[in-house]
Parts: sequence; C-alpha cells; structure tokens
Amino acid sequence: MHKESENRIKNLMWFLFRNPDQIGFDNYLILVLTFMIMTIGIMGSIINVFLSLNKLTTISTLLITVLFILIYLYSRIFNSYILSKYLLSLLSLIIINIQWFINYGSSGPILYLFVILESFILILFLKWERIVYTSIIFINVSILFLIEYYNPASVGKYPNEAARLIDIYSSMLIYLMLGILLLNMALTFYKKQQEKAQLADKLKSAFLANMSHEIRTPMNGILGFAELLKKPGLSGAEQLSYIAIIEKSSNRMLNIINDLIDISRIESGIMDVHIGETNVNEQLEFIQKFFQPEAEKKSLELSYNPGLPNGKALIVTDREKLYAILTNLVKNALKFTNHGYIQFGYLKRENNLEFYVRDSGIGIPIDRQEAIFERFVQADVANQMAHQGAGLGLAISKSYVEMLGGRIWVETSEGKGSTFFFTIPYNPESIISKSQSEVNSVDLVNLKGKYIILIAEDDSVSETLLSFAIESYAKEIIRVQNGIDAVSICESRKDIDLILMDIKMPLMNGYEATRKIREFNGKVVIVAVTAYSLSGDREKALESGCNYYISKPVRMEELIKIFNYHLKDRK
Repeated sequence: MHKESENRIKNLMWFLFRNPDQIGFDNYLILVLTFMIMTIGIMGSIINVFLSLNKLTTISTLLITVLFILIYLYSRIFNSYILSKYLLSLLSLIIINIQWFINYGSSGPILYLFVILESFILILFLKWERIVYTSIIFINVSILFLIEYYNPASVGKYPNEAARLIDIYSSMLIYLMLGILLLNMALTFYKKQQEKAQLADKLKSAFLANMSHEIRTPMNGILGFAELLKKPGLSGAEQLSYIAIIEKSSNRMLNIINDLIDISRIESGIMDVHIGETNVNEQLEFIQKFFQPEAEKKSLELSYNPGLPNGKALIVTDREKLYAILTNLVKNALKFTNHGYIQFGYLKRENNLEFYVRDSGIGIPIDRQEAIFERFVQADVANQMAHQGAGLGLAISKSYVEMLGGRIWVETSEGKGSTFFFTIPYNPESIISKSQSEVNSVDLVNLKGKYIILIAEDDSVSETLLSFAIESYAKEIIRVQNGIDAVSICESRKDIDLILMDIKMPLMNGYEATRKIREFNGKVVIVAVTAYSLSGDREKALESGCNYYISKPVRMEELIKIFNYHLKDRK
C-alpha cells in the first residue's frame, strides 16, 4: 500500500513537473514556480474575498493567476523554457509592482516577494543576466521607497489593523512554505545527483576492472599462441589450431574496441545517423546464419521469423545501426542462454516495425531491468566478470534505437528467459539503389590477370600485409608513404588500375589525395583502407571520390570481393 501511494505521488509529480534529470533542474524549477504562483494566486484570491478587501485586489490576483497558468501550460506542453524564464521574471516584477500599490505598499506582505524573486534570479540566470536583473530590482525597490516616502497616500491603508496582521502573517506563512518546498526540492535534486555521481564512479571503476580483464584475456590468447607458433616441429593441425585461437581472440579484441569507440561517440553527441535502404529480411537471415555455428556449439535452437514478405521488407533506415542493435541483442541472448532456444524476428504494428529477441536463458532480476540499459552496467554489477563483455552492448543499442526514432524495453522473469523488444519507424522504399552490398554479392571470378596497383600506406606492417594479399593479382605494385607522392605517381602513371589509399598519412591525408586524383583521373579504382572505423567515415571516404571503403584490420575475403567487382572487366 505504501509503495502504491509512493508510485502515485511520483507519477503525479512527473505529470505536473516532468523529471528534473531529463529537462534539467532550472527548467524543472520554472515549472514548479509557475505552478506555485498559480496556487498562491488562488489562495490569495480566497483570502482577499474572506477579508473583504477591495475588488481591484481580488480581480488583479485572479488575472495574475491566469497569466501564470498560461506560462505553465506553454512550458509543460511545448517543452520550451527559455521564453518562459524571461516571461516569468518580467511578469513577476511587473506584478509585484502592481501589487505593491494595490496591497498597501510596505505595510503589506509584498516587500518579502522582492527577496524571493532575487533568490530565483540567482538560481535561474547566468552571470551577466544576474547582474542586470539584480540591478533592476535594486533600482525598482529604491523608486518604490521614494514614492511611498514622499507620497504615502499612493499605497493606501488597510481597513483595520487586524486585516493587516492577518494578511501579512498568512502571506508570510505561504512564502515560508514556498521557500521550504523549493529548498527541499533543490536539496533532493542535488542529493540525487550526488548519488548518481557516486554510482557512476562505482560503475566506471567496475567497468575499468572488467575492461582490464576483457582486454588482457584476448591479448593473452594472441601473444601466448603467437609465441607457441615459434616452436619448431609443430604439425599442420597444431598450427591451424593456434591460428584459429589467435583469430578468435583478435575478433574479440576488435569487438571491445568498437564498443568503446561507439559509446564514446554517443556520449559526446557526435554519432550520426546515415539513412539508406535496407532489406530487413536479408539482415535477419544473415544474422541467423552468422550466429548458427555458435548456437550449435551450445546445442541451442536459433530461428528467425520475418514479419513481412521480401517485397515489403525493404525500408529506409540506418542499416548499420539496425544491424548493430540486432547483433547486440542476439549476442546477449547467446551469452546468457545455456539450453533451449533463441528466437528473433519482427511484426508490423501500425507505422512501426516491432522487433523482438526471445530466449530461454537466465532472465534478469526485477531490480536490474532498468539498469541494464545504462552505460557500463550488466544485469549483476557485483558479478560483472561472470560473463564476458564490457556492459556496453545494451546501452549502445538503446541509444541507436532512440536515434532511429523508436524505443526499447524488456519483458523477463528471473530463471525463465527474456524477450527484448524495440521499434523503428516503418518507412518502405520501392526504389532499389546500387550500393556497396552489390560488392558482397558478386561471384568470385578468376582474376589471376596482372594489374598495376598503388599502395599508399605509411605503416610498414600494414603495407607488407596488403602486398602479400594482392601479389597474385598484381603485375606491378607501387608503394608510397604519403598523399603527395600518391598524387604525383598517379599524374605520371595513367595505367594504374587500383589504389589502396590509407586515410591518415603525413603531408597529405587520403581524403585530400583522392580529391586531387579525381581532378585528372576519374577511372582509377580507389579503395579507402583505414584504421578510421567510425560512423560517418565511410560516407566521407565515398564523398571524397573513393569507390569503396574497408576498415582495418583488413579481411582478405573482403579485399578479394572488391577486386572481383571492380577489376573483373578491366583486362
């Protein structure tokens, strides 16, 4: 019963004033102040009627109340506070001045309102605004003093002393209650912020400890088995086994780095959305095939259910972000499910696609169901190292879903499994454009002909790896270490078929070099090969004139597909 009452109060407070964590304490205070002034106005009108004060006082109080009701509704409905802040301060000052003359000047309670108004100004305004408004208040009070001093009749007198005392002390009680309420609100808010900061420190400490484990574990696999490969007398099977472990550890390390990069871009507000066409059914099929071997290792049934036929499954959204969300959720399901099944798919609900990932895993405790979507949090903070992972996947997924205009939630019972849901807008697209996905669908052809290939790469290890990868395709490999040399070589050698262009190079970067090359050579195939792997880098590379983009570490099969697609008709 007590919990229900507490929830009702919380819901009422959210309905009236919203959440200060979401809108900021200053904006929250504006809503509270306008609401309180409305309440005081209503109470003041009742007191005026009870004391039989003049009609002008009662009517003016009611008009003030209506004005502040309008400011409150404007702020609450339109979620706009800058205009409300200035209107609140300006109207408050005007109204206090009017009330000064109506409510008997310094003999009444209005004098105390100047003190309260100045307190609000100190909270709501920035440095230069505070100086201006405080100066206005001091000048205003000085003028009122001079008017009342030289013309006492301008402010009038109470009908009797008893009415004056009741008006002053009842108003003082109201102002005192208001002051206590606002001070309590401020203390509660800042106490909550302090607790959040302490929790954030705790989570980040746990995160750093977990990251140390997450990074050291794959590094141990990479360095350890690389050392074992040096041993003489290893059989072919042993070598392949060690290489497979190194590859698995490297992929795990790469996933950790990608998560860290993504969360840093999200927190800094520089993660962009790149809208394009994607076939949702193809994404589901790819994810099912990709994770099927892992599911089979754990004897799990992995299935997917498309909610639309292929003809209607082509939508406009950010393909990479949708893929990342689904991948994170399926990976989580695999991680926390030891037996049973994992099902994923989607349904069309009105103007949205509602995706789901359902598993028969360990479930999530009820007190952790909201926390799991926070940064650096796993379902059990005290036992973060029980499962591999940095605790970033769901936080990244939540941010991506919100960027795409949807929402994410979970339905779960501890020990009985979980179902994660998320929605994205259903924006069907019938026009299919030529994209990089075509490169992946090209059948491998025999390209053992000889091509002239330029490698623009300043890192010797990367250059050596690329040279080995392309040597069977190349009649000649030209190597340069900066963008200026790349442009110069292309000017003198018109017979170059393909350029592997690193982006970060000394003297001139790959973007600028590509733009300059495109000024005199529009036919040469340029592939951006770079350690930059952030959202937006692909688009920047293509805009500069590159035909394709791949990020390091380079996967040989991807490089071969590029050759097949771009060079098959050259010679």
